[in-house]
Amino acid sequence: MELEVPKENSVIRKSLSTRSLECRCPCTCSENEKTEDDDRFAVKLTNPNLELLEDDCLYHFTLSTAIHDFGAMFGDVKFVCIGGSAKRMKKFAQYIHKELDIDIPAGCKLQNIAHRTDRYVLYKCGPVISCSHGMGIPSVSIMLHEVLKLVYYAKCKDVTFFRIGTCGGIGLEPGTVVVSDKVVDGRFRSVLEIPILGKVVSRPSFLNPQLANDLTKCSKPTDSYKVVSGTTMCTLDFYEGQARLDGAFCDYTENDKMEYLQNAYAQGIRNIEMESLCFAAMCHHAGIKSAVVCVTLLDRLKGDQVNTPHEIMEEWQDRPQTIVARYMRKMLQIDVQTI
Repeated sequence: MELEVPKENSVIRKSLSTRSLECRCPCTCSENEKTEDDDRFAVKLTNPNLELLEDDCLYHFTLSTAIHDFGAMFGDVKFVCIGGSAKRMKKFAQYIHKELDIDIPAGCKLQNIAHRTDRYVLYKCGPVISCSHGMGIPSVSIMLHEVLKLVYYAKCKDVTFFRIGTCGGIGLEPGTVVVSDKVVDGRFRSVLEIPILGKVVSRPSFLNPQLANDLTKCSKPTDSYKVVSGTTMCTLDFYEGQARLDGAFCDYTENDKMEYLQNAYAQGIRNIEMESLCFAAMCHHAGIKSAVVCVTLLDRLKGDQVNTPHEIMEEWQDRPQTIVARYMRKMLQIDVQTI
């Protein structure tokens, strides 16, 4: 948890997390090879210009390397969880505080560290960052640039990133949790294309397969919903890019839509959303393990409108949080029987 910052230029020097963490990430090294001082597992970014900056202002979070001690504030972070809604990520932070049994020092409270801006929210609960990313690739890209720099400046090690959220399903019962085995664009390619300096740069969008497998295994026979593995399609918008018939424009037929969605299903695609391609590409480019866990709100083979009652969708949106929390508890060696 974080202390209230009393002044704009206050330097935060005290870490509030006291939990001792043992690294158990799904990578190729053995446990006895990992130590807290081993730089092989530190977050590394390849931009040489960062070393030349006297002060790096993370503008959209109102954080500054000249003002804030990133190492003291965030150096113990092991998990970064992002989701579209500010309200949902506050709720997730509150949930993780309880499920990971995080102690709250006297006089402290859960606080949005980015409270001086309305772009994103940023909460920290012990080894977990909970952050909103807004909607769509441009918004998640901006957020990730700054959060990646945050964990880099904090010298975090063995960090795992998760995107948790909602999606449209393809051939799945609404309320099903999909753990992405890979992500593709609207043309079924696992690549993010970015125009940089007038040229298109292609970056592979790869997720960590072992992490996805471990998350899928976090389901329980007693769960009231299914957790499945499948390919996620990431589109550039909510309507035409996802073959909806109910947008302001539609220059295709229902038969065209069904042919496209059935083709997607035949290629293993089980859900559609708007951030995973960028998320996977940026995490992969930074050498960080990442996973996408989303709950389906409808079956797109049966319709376009999201008309499930609000209270039911609220419960569904908790399901990806539960799966990710179970994984965290396992990695931190906390008894998982209560979740």
